[in-house]
Amino acid sequence: MNMPHTPVIESSGLVIGYKQKNNRKTVVHDSLQLRLFAGGLTGLLGPNGAGKSTLLRTVCGFQPALAGKVYLNDRLLSDYSQTALSRMIGVVLTEKTNVGGLTVNEIVSLGRQPYTGFFGVLKPEDKQVVNASLLAVGMMPLADRPVSELSDGERQKTMIAKALAQQCPVIVLDEPTAYLDVASRIEVMSLLRRLAVEQQKAILLSTHDLELAIQMCDCLWLLDSKHDMVSGAPEDLILDGTFATFINRDGISFDASTGKLTADRPTFPIAVEGDPDTVYWLCNALLRNGFRPSAENAAHGRIYCHSPRRMSFFLSGNIEHKASSIAEIIALANRHESVLKSPY
Repeated sequence: MNMPHTPVIESSGLVIGYKQKNNRKTVVHDSLQLRLFAGGLTGLLGPNGAGKSTLLRTVCGFQPALAGKVYLNDRLLSDYSQTALSRMIGVVLTEKTNVGGLTVNEIVSLGRQPYTGFFGVLKPEDKQVVNASLLAVGMMPLADRPVSELSDGERQKTMIAKALAQQCPVIVLDEPTAYLDVASRIEVMSLLRRLAVEQQKAILLSTHDLELAIQMCDCLWLLDSKHDMVSGAPEDLILDGTFATFINRDGISFDASTGKLTADRPTFPIAVEGDPDTVYWLCNALLRNGFRPSAENAAHGRIYCHSPRRMSFFLSGNIEHKASSIAEIIALANRHESVLKSPY
């Protein structure tokens, strides 16, 4: 994927927050320098209270900036009328809206309102856009079904189709996977990434799903209350230590080798090698049980994984213990814990 050099959305010295009734201002973040590109999926990560929703509302034009400038296609965001803005930015919120007895097709058709006006009479070209949007998210077979009868994943895809029907270059989503099961989360994120690439949309979403964001997003915006916002490709942020600085806190660490959060606990090295899939999941189990897998030789223990059902555990003195499951390996490690954790 070749990302264009000109951002669709860009900010300069952006300050976000709220104006109080007494004319005082509550600043949530200042000096934000944002760049959002077409053709890419950008994930906004941060703890609760970090200002993610405030930032999204400001970028969408729902909430004015306290200072600084936001540009949309090289034009000040504040210069757009609401109608013009609704043709530029499609928004999908977390909250489940009450849609009554409306069908999937009727909900997606509402995305044409910026073009049809208040009465919403669809012309043939509008219906073509609605059908294309339904096809793009895989909801055409359910077009006549009431939205109230959909699963959470199907409902989310319907709302994404509505945003597509607006034919906006930018789509902003606030925690689109918040209420979804694991499979639906992956499905929705994969859909968003495909739409960004195939339709050259600039898609920005907030999420708490760390591992999925690392896997699917082209760019991450890391936002918290203690540091300046940092952005970049997930892999670059991991390898230069930025991600660990952003994530780590008392009792929790980010493991750059796996891309996962781990609970801090005393760990003791065990050398692990062999079949890659078996090694990966054995390492997961060892970490959970207080052992640190290592590619280098460890003083008191070494495990070779021939296959998921054939593993050899060598203790000090090269004594081999055979195992046919990861559970057996963990049992052996715990049984010989005093040897493995010995400093001598």
